[in-house]
Amino acid sequence: MIGKTIAELAPGDHAEIVRRVGAGEIGSFVDAVGDHNPVHSDPRYAATTPFKEPIAPGIFTAGLISAVIGTRLPGPGAIYLSQTLKFTKPVMAGDTITARVEVLEVIRERNRMRLQTICTNQRGEEVLSGEAWVMPSPAHIVYEERERAVTEPAFATFALQPWRWATQAMSLWADLLTSAARR
Repeated sequence: MIGKTIAELAPGDHAEIVRRVGAGEIGSFVDAVGDHNPVHSDPRYAATTPFKEPIAPGIFTAGLISAVIGTRLPGPGAIYLSQTLKFTKPVMAGDTITARVEVLEVIRERNRMRLQTICTNQRGEEVLSGEAWVMPSPAHIVYEERERAVTEPAFATFALQPWRWATQAMSLWADLLTSAARR
């Protein structure tokens, strides 16, 4: 990846990424940010909503816009300044989302650019729209895209995995018992 400077950018430039949204990714995001709204994390509750199944948090989808800005346009070294968002349709596990940014305005003397931001699903339906202001890096940043960093040795991951599964299963069981006790 090579970040673009303001001198290399013009209205009409665009970039996108495509990601399939998995239930595990939604669950990891919900756990990471602590947004345990049952519309995102409880299939039984979500079945009672107009969506009929859990939906991804809107900010999960907005994160895909951030990924385009940070890796493609303007790319590495970019500073995200602001973002407006309108969530127009729900995103569910199994959806394939295309996140696209397009340069609307370039203000060279301030090193700022305004982007149109849109996410669509696999049916071409808009699920998110908005605008972002971004400050490109003042110099080219060459950055090698890497796999997600592993924070522990492979052996430890392998050895501890059954315990993680057991802990997750116990947590789910406790949630089910707590939920049943409330009824």
